[in-house]
Amino acid sequence: MVGELQRSVGKNIRRIRLARGISQEALGAVVGLHRTYIGSVERGERNITLQTLEGMAELLGVAAMELLDDDTSAQPGATPST
Repeated sequence: MVGELQRSVGKNIRRIRLARGISQEALGAVVGLHRTYIGSVERGERNITLQTLEGMAELLGVAAMELLDDDTSAQPGATPST
C-alpha cells in the first residue's frame, strides 16, 4: 500500500517521542526542523530523508531501523522476539 511505511515511521516517531517525554519542538530543534513539520511527519503526511530519520533516532535513543519497523506493538527500545 502506498505511504504505509511513511505512516508507520510517523507513528513510531510519535510513540517513542512521547514515551521519552520529548516535545515536537525539542525534536525538531535537534534535527533542524520546525515543530509543525515534525507533526506532519508523525501523521504520515510527509516523507523524511534517511539523514533526518537517523538524527531523530539518535535523539530518541533508538536504532534507526526501529523507526522503520511496522510492528506497532513494539515498545521503545525493546528487542524484537524471534
